[in-house]
Amino acid sequence: MDDLIEALTIFKKYKNVKWPTNCSHDVLAIMEVTEEEVSTEDTKRLDELGFIYGGNDDCWISFRFGSA
Repeated sequence: MDDLIEALTIFKKYKNVKWPTNCSHDVLAIMEVTEEEVSTEDTKRLDELGFIYGGNDDCWISFRFGSA
């Protein structure tokens, strides 16, 4: 749980939107935050926490937190 909260806190630094997530087919997606907005340091930490940028909608995704 701590890793997910840390990741969401990082994303919140860049955008604080009303509906930031989407989860389907075992993938948790963070919407609205682009790869270009996130610092290199935060990108590295997000990768360590299980988030990468990509997917069909060009968003941050996690298979770690999206699995049921």
